[in-house]
Formats: sequence, structure tokens, C-alpha cells
Amino acid sequence: MKTPALDTPVESLSGGNIQKLIVARELSARPNVLVASQPTRGVDIGAAEYIHAQLVAERDRGTAVVVISEDLDEVLALADRIAVIYEGRIVDIVERARAGREALGLMMAGHHPAQR
Repeated sequence: MKTPALDTPVESLSGGNIQKLIVARELSARPNVLVASQPTRGVDIGAAEYIHAQLVAERDRGTAVVVISEDLDEVLALADRIAVIYEGRIVDIVERARAGREALGLMMAGHHPAQR
């Protein structure tokens, strides 16, 4: 649904449109570092694709983009490097090209790669 007017109250927008509005607001400041926590939780596929595209474009402009997500598909789609945290500690940091689902799953359960 498109917004009927510029003065439409934010609370009348859909969740996906609110998320897109927040992303646009934050990117308009041209940050050096952008932290996106659960950037697409609860939004539809179209909104998720838009948000992902904006994060990738911002990364391509040279911004350091940190994505914090429980959605493994999202992490694999966006990350250059993946840091897995278990019980408040970083288990390992791996390049996306080396990040297999099984290995990531083991790390998410607290198994350090050296323990395998």
C-alpha cells in the first residue's frame, strides 16, 4: 500500500512501510557505520528485498554495515563475514565463502571449529 500523502501519520503505515521508512531515515544521514538489528523481522517479502537492496547498496558505497539477525538466510544473503556469538562470546568469524550451514549451526550451538 502506498502512502496517500506526505503528512500521513507513521502509525497508520504497514509494518513493512515503517521498516522502509526507518531504513531511509537512517541512510539519509550518510553514516560511516550502520548497525541493522533484525532488519526484516516481520515484514513481507517485498519489503525484505527492498531493505536488503538498500543495505547492500550502502555497503557498496563504503559504509560499514553490521547486520545482527537470527535469520540464517538473511545473514548468508548479506554478509561478507559472519561472526557467530554463543552465550555472549564470539565462537568464530568466518568469510561468507567458507560459511557452510552445518558449520554455522554447530557454532550457533557453541561448538568452536577447533572442537570438531
